[in-house]
Amino acid sequence: MAGTFITFEGIDGSGKSTQLRLLASFLRAQKCEVLTTREPGGTPVGLKLRAALLDAQDEVDPLTELLVFAADRAQHVRRVLRPALSAGQVVISDRYADATVAYQGSGRGFSPELISKIVALATEGLKPDLTLLFDLPVADSGARTRRRSEGKHKNETADRLDAENAEFHARVREAYLQLAAAEPERFRIVESSGSVDDTQTQVRQIVLPFLESRGHLSLADFYEPTR
Repeated sequence: MAGTFITFEGIDGSGKSTQLRLLASFLRAQKCEVLTTREPGGTPVGLKLRAALLDAQDEVDPLTELLVFAADRAQHVRRVLRPALSAGQVVISDRYADATVAYQGSGRGFSPELISKIVALATEGLKPDLTLLFDLPVADSGARTRRRSEGKHKNETADRLDAENAEFHARVREAYLQLAAAEPERFRIVESSGSVDDTQTQVRQIVLPFLESRGHLSLADFYEPTR
């Protein structure tokens, strides 16, 4: 059986990381072989790159940011994603190449041509089979990230991207929506301004039939037979 590659995308505070954990836990309970990962930081090398990139105490040049994210992705693709997919696993990644288009392309202002070349080099053409875009207004995103920052331990630092202004996040959100409109066969938009449970219901309604269509699940196993 071929593996299946699913990505969760969205602006900071959209809830995608929480939803990924909930979905993966549910799928594992159904005996579905799932690998969860993230970008940046999906490999040991990537963890070091993530710490350098997202440390709020350091100023990182935008071009450096773009190239380090690409280096992280190249390591991720070769050492984690392709081996897992070749083994027939369901791989769910918290962000992937669409994040570079949204954050470094629209957010930082790099040209689409440069972004396309960098993404192609790092991914070697590997694209997700399904992408869930968790969408909510930027004002709601900002409120969530502020609450998250306030809840951090005093020794933890704020994510450098979290600290960007509302205009930056508005550009990122619009870029994501444009990507979804351009590839409707791959993207599904999840309205994530509601409760965690409501959002997870949307996620399962999208993902479970998709995995069944690819042979990873049988939805009939979720229901008791009619007596």
